[in-house]
Amino acid sequence: MRVTRRRNVLLLSVLASLALTGLAAPAASSAAIVGIGDQKPEVFTAPLFRDLDVEKTRYFTPWNSIFTEPQRLKAWVDASRAAGLEPLIAFEKARTMKCPSRSCRPPSVRSYTRAFKAFRKAYPRIRLIQPWNEVNSPTQPTGKNPRRAAEFYNVVKANCRRCTVPAADIQDLSPRTMARYLKTFRRYAKGNPKLWGLHNYSDTNRFRSTGTKAMLRLVPGKIWLTETGGQYRFQGGRSPLPASESRQARSTTYLFKLARTYRSRIQRVYLYQWSANNTTDVFDAGLVNPDGTPRQAYAVVRRNRSLIK
Repeated sequence: MRVTRRRNVLLLSVLASLALTGLAAPAASSAAIVGIGDQKPEVFTAPLFRDLDVEKTRYFTPWNSIFTEPQRLKAWVDASRAAGLEPLIAFEKARTMKCPSRSCRPPSVRSYTRAFKAFRKAYPRIRLIQPWNEVNSPTQPTGKNPRRAAEFYNVVKANCRRCTVPAADIQDLSPRTMARYLKTFRRYAKGNPKLWGLHNYSDTNRFRSTGTKAMLRLVPGKIWLTETGGQYRFQGGRSPLPASESRQARSTTYLFKLARTYRSRIQRVYLYQWSANNTTDVFDAGLVNPDGTPRQAYAVVRRNRSLIK
């Protein structure tokens, strides 16, 4: 007993000394976990993608794709599964829907419930679900209907109790617009959600933190940046970005800085995308060119590969 006590006292003394000198074993990192999303199943076998040891990915698909395009959905899910990746599935508008036209209306709760139950039956092992992609965007039928977006969240929570479900997947529009939308969403969302999704492209590519900080103020709990990244080219909206590898690399570096700055609440970062479909896409945030050659942003991600886990 005396020997054991002496050893314990000695051990405590050594640990205290190490702590005082800064040599104690480092605490577990609280930095955000990074995944990479892309819509193309062939991405997962690309050598540069595999070299990053990616473990998490994301896919957005029409809310009723289990009925309207089951083979397309299956091809992506099967490819991600074969690559050993954990998928986050986000539902959104039907592929034929053109928002914000007058015909841009969200499905009924009943129709959504039927589609989600069918999805769950087909893919019971997928347990990371986003009920709707970019709920407050004018390109989505939920853009002016936060109540319906909250009802979709309630459907997923009720029918997949073991799922991890980020609530309102918000686009970083003006803080006032975000606040108005989230106020209504939270009124109708059941269970006081503690996990949220955010797309902070505007912050990331304009080297600011306005939308990110607004989201942190507006909701409790943790946040996943479910879609973000440095944009190589963006020809839409009021502030287009001309093609630039160097600017994209700086934006990607800034994104990692944002994630580290708010690491106590930002748990995950899903970069989008791996590559654009072609050299004329309006939106191009590819880490590699359409021909598969790496861009400068790829090197930035590779330097931060310790977060890809």
